[in-house]
Amino acid sequence: MSTDLPLGKPTSYPLVYSPDLLVGIPRAQGRDSLDLASRLPFDGIDVWNAYELSWLNPRGKPVVAVAQLRIPASSPSIVESKSLKLYLNSFNGARHESAAAVRDLIEEDLAHTVGVQVQVELAPVSLGANVEAPSIGAPEGECIDDEDTAIDTYRVDPGLLEGCTTSGTEVTETLHSHLLKSNCPITGQPDWATLLIRYRGAPIDRAALLRYIVSYRSHDDFHEHCVERIFVDLKRHCRPAALTVFARYTRRGGVDINPFRSDFETLRDCERLWRQ
Repeated sequence: MSTDLPLGKPTSYPLVYSPDLLVGIPRAQGRDSLDLASRLPFDGIDVWNAYELSWLNPRGKPVVAVAQLRIPASSPSIVESKSLKLYLNSFNGARHESAAAVRDLIEEDLAHTVGVQVQVELAPVSLGANVEAPSIGAPEGECIDDEDTAIDTYRVDPGLLEGCTTSGTEVTETLHSHLLKSNCPITGQPDWATLLIRYRGAPIDRAALLRYIVSYRSHDDFHEHCVERIFVDLKRHCRPAALTVFARYTRRGGVDINPFRSDFETLRDCERLWRQ
């Protein structure tokens, strides 16, 4: 077996709380290519769920929890996901007075990294009688994955959306696809997602929309930038009067990322999907 394979090679995890591990990436790197420098055509939020968080109580006993991080789309930067995983693992050997103290630290460190206030919620793994366990949801709307269409484009091609609207009465509908896949631009690892699109406007041809979604299959970009590119392309080529794009990426390294962008609504809930 080749010794060049990355499998089996150790990753150095910190043994002490290390906020310096967090790495911010300017959103402008992705937005400039979409001509979004002057004004954003959407509002939104990035919801991160971290399932592998632990620290020690003052007596040295481990505590485990699930964290939800909410980062506004207006933040100057995103946080690089591997740096977040390493940072969260740096809590493993650190003693903290309470879950509230851990939450406050994470909020402070993330705010410093992304440039705006971040909301953090911690839920105990052993949920108490007065805490409702988070439910597993299903994507809203109609699935377009069974559309009968040939596909041969696996690099992002907005041209696939040209002429994709059909004549007829304006509709309001919610569509979803489980076939979104992109690749991490840092590690090259595949990122899988269920994509939800809600819009009001001329009916969008579902086969054309599906071909466009699949064209991300070999695309290297961050989750957040992929969603914003999809939003911009749909606005430019399909011209809906109202649009929401919401991607539910599967977890990798104990973290899932869920970017939400809309020009007419706010995120109502973020129940995890069954494959998250």
